Amino acid sequence: MDDAVRPEGAPVPRTADAARRGPELQTERLLLRRWVDTDRAPFAAMNADPLVMAHFEATLAPAASEAWLDQMDARFDATGYGLWAVERRSDGRWLGMTGLAAPTFEAAFTPCVEVGWRFAAEHWGHGYATEAARAAIDYGFSVIGLREIVSFTTAGNLRSRAVMERLGMVRDPADDFDYPRLPEGHPQRPHVLYRLAAPR
Repeated sequence: MDDAVRPEGAPVPRTADAARRGPELQTERLLLRRWVDTDRAPFAAMNADPLVMAHFEATLAPAASEAWLDQMDARFDATGYGLWAVERRSDGRWLGMTGLAAPTFEAAFTPCVEVGWRFAAEHWGHGYATEAARAAIDYGFSVIGLREIVSFTTAGNLRSRAVMERLGMVRDPADDFDYPRLPEGHPQRPHVLYRLAAPR
């Protein structure tokens, strides 16, 4: 299929190696692709930025970012989906990450698959998170066959909550939960959960 008529969110196999490594998703402005070595430095810089990490327990040291990237890549190989690196198609600029992942903690709503994102602060405010997450959600429903996708964040993360709402995700306050990996009393422990059912 020619890229000019490829539906947004459709896998874009570029070469035999790309097909082996997993699908790429393409939107009007963005390419969601597997990670490469040149992503490591901007990924570490993003995770070390206090503004980006304001709604997480702490910033990440470079070694922790390296380990997390390797884990994400391994999960992609194991499941066929994961957190893609996101680049801007117009200039190849690395922007952040977006994708699908199964939470590794236990809660009332697990097991499940969540859609998540994180972008370098300089790229906020352009709609990239919504555009990329919509492609990942479409892939989850149309290719993987998921029946529901969730997303969650700390209660005070209004930017991410706004993205969830733009994606059509719905919050039921009865689903809100305390993130189990943070200690009692931690300001980021209260989390909100949003859900989106597969189209019928």
